[in-house]
Amino acid sequence: MKKNLKKLSMILLAVILATGFVFISCEDILENDLAVEGDAARATTINSNKTGNDGMDYELWKDSGNVEMTLNGGGLFSCKWSNIGNMLCRKGKKLGASQTYSQIGNISINYAASFTPGGNSYLCVYGWSKDPLVEYYIIESYGTYKPTGTSKGSASIDGGTYEFYETTRNNQPSIEGTKTFKQFWSVRTSKRTSGTITVSEHFKQWDAKGMKLGKIYEVALTVEGYQSSGNASITSHTLSIGGGSSGGSTSTPANNNNNNNSSSGGSVSSTTTSSGATKVEAENMTKGGKYTANTSSPFNGVILYANDDKVSFSQNFANSSHTFKVRGASSNDKEAQVQLKIGGTSYGTFKFKGTSATEQSITANHNQANKTATVELVCVNDNDTWDVKIDWIEISASSGGSTGTTSTPAASTPAASTPAASTPAASTPAASGATKVEAESMTKGGKYTGSCSSPFNGVILYANDDKVSFSQKFGNNKHAFKVRGASSNDKEAQVQLKIGGTVAGTFKFKGTSATEQTIEFTHNKANQTVTVELVCINDNDTWDVKIDWIEMTAK
Repeated sequence: MKKNLKKLSMILLAVILATGFVFISCEDILENDLAVEGDAARATTINSNKTGNDGMDYELWKDSGNVEMTLNGGGLFSCKWSNIGNMLCRKGKKLGASQTYSQIGNISINYAASFTPGGNSYLCVYGWSKDPLVEYYIIESYGTYKPTGTSKGSASIDGGTYEFYETTRNNQPSIEGTKTFKQFWSVRTSKRTSGTITVSEHFKQWDAKGMKLGKIYEVALTVEGYQSSGNASITSHTLSIGGGSSGGSTSTPANNNNNNNSSSGGSVSSTTTSSGATKVEAENMTKGGKYTANTSSPFNGVILYANDDKVSFSQNFANSSHTFKVRGASSNDKEAQVQLKIGGTSYGTFKFKGTSATEQSITANHNQANKTATVELVCVNDNDTWDVKIDWIEISASSGGSTGTTSTPAASTPAASTPAASTPAASTPAASGATKVEAESMTKGGKYTGSCSSPFNGVILYANDDKVSFSQKFGNNKHAFKVRGASSNDKEAQVQLKIGGTVAGTFKFKGTSATEQTIEFTHNKANQTVTVELVCINDNDTWDVKIDWIEMTAK
């Protein structure tokens, strides 16, 4: 619950004005007090070995010395250390060592930090794999010591050059007790403290050089110090973990409790339920308001603490009437309320009472057909006695049409879809009436499939059998399939189109500029839902193929 600092602020203000010491606006006092309240309510400082979750998995580990780690919610934290032997402060995701990196799919971190090392310290991505047991580092910046070892070459990743090293630790502490294990290193030759780290690309490069990881146990943005002093602050941190054929893609966005997120929302990827509804997870939406944060009980979602706290996203509607179903809960036995807004207009209020998750529905005639509008879920009528928690929203066209969702991630909070293999991908109606599906919203398969940002935001297929796929219900037996793509160089790159497992043809792209290719195919799948696949073929290790989107038009 929020402390009642507003009332205290008003009393203090009255005393100050009565004594005539100073003149300051009531608005300024309230705003400053609320900022202090938010920091105090959300920040927690720890100084001994501890693990937990406050929106991301966190851990402070040290063997000796003085360490303070301040947890600021989501992926954010700060730390300071002095006279230590060895210490690590980190936030990320404990994956449980159930899948290899190729099964997990794309892993990336977007971050910003301040880093003041006094001696031997690292700002890095850190983690472990099991079977085999490997400790790994992707070093972004370091203090007085540059890590080294047995050289395994180098590569250009995310706009910088990383040198690869391998070392061995004999009878040292590990996540499996005292063991002998390998360490894998990527060390950036030009230090930095912000940017994007495509973690899975490092894993792929290591693999190609004989540095074999096992099943991934952990991925975390980390500050490590060794026999040194220093301080650091992680001010922005989004960890995206994108699914392979074994299912699932998640995004764990950072939460800044003093955020000033745009109210315009952002386009997020989504899943399609068995009933045909479009489903968007709350943790994938853009957070707004002063206190909005993540929650892990009674579900993984978001919690709105005060009036005007909210989450939002952009939605492309094909119809003007929809049913909006929200799964949520109150923080106690009081009734918690969250308002539904579409394009800035209120269409009703969801009300949740009790700490168990329930589902509430609102049907709205919003007149946004064939438009992209911002959908907002906003905390209203808060009286400081409850908070409201949101798991997801499902959107169903009341007239039976497709809801349609844009799939470009929000600039402020990159979000990822949660499809299982061959899950229907989010799609938008093209101006021509075609159905358009963005490649990054499809399910990734194969060993190396990743994301790309040039010459478009899409996916890249590195090797034969790398692919993306989605489920599609066809109303006709014949369609034109148009794909926008590019090669990674001047070589011809090839991607095969499969409909329900049947080869329909091959798209061929030459050159690094985006071009569009079309295949017409009679598939005889009218009124059936089948898997559409785009598969890398005839790869000879001289090119990679990039895919932006596919458009499907009935013939």
